Amino acid sequence: MGIEYVEVRPERVVARMPVAGNTQPYGLLHGGASCVLAESVGSVAAMLHGYPDRIAVGVDINATHHRGVREGHVTAVATPLHRGRGAASYEITITGDDGVRVCTARLTCFLRPAPGGGDGVLPGTGPSPAAG
Repeated sequence: MGIEYVEVRPERVVARMPVAGNTQPYGLLHGGASCVLAESVGSVAAMLHGYPDRIAVGVDINATHHRGVREGHVTAVATPLHRGRGAASYEITITGDDGVRVCTARLTCFLRPAPGGGDGVLPGTGPSPAAG
């Protein structure tokens, strides 16, 4: 997908993605690619909100595609709508290089208890289990 994170804070996550390689047969940015980008930035924001006691699991996403893009990059910005103990929802706006909105999405994540009881180790970053 080529997603590159530009800003990562609990209050705001920004990432960009190239249009090239993420198009549908007509040469436009694929709507599914926009959804992948939206869920990625929203899930990272939810993970940062829940850390270290909770992990984020996406459970609902919707997206409205406002216009097509054929080249350049798109930039997604996730901002919180609701951040609770059990769930977090984010609005994600996706714009083209010209700053015009391409897509508006909303993502809701459940915040589940972290494996290991919130030991401060992010999933996939701890030591590998010994081969046996």
